[in-house]
Amino acid sequence: MHEPYFCPNCKTNRTRFNIIQQVPIAVKMDPASGNVIERYDEVITDPFHNPYRGSEYKVQCASCSIINDEEVFIKAAQHNPRGTI
Repeated sequence: MHEPYFCPNCKTNRTRFNIIQQVPIAVKMDPASGNVIERYDEVITDPFHNPYRGSEYKVQCASCSIINDEEVFIKAAQHNPRGTI
């Protein structure tokens, strides 16, 4: 989070963003009721349950509300340096 951001959607925002920290919770749910049957805390022993492999952070533009991976906002800033748009 020490890189400049630029919104690739609205193409105006360089300063106002919401950083969303993703904290996955691995659970097994009852398919009929939706109740949580089991919560996997540290080690997932179920061979059919893959651990979360997504990004740690998402970024939301506080102007247009688009949400994407942090890398998308960083790359947009690199391809549109200050003063080019």
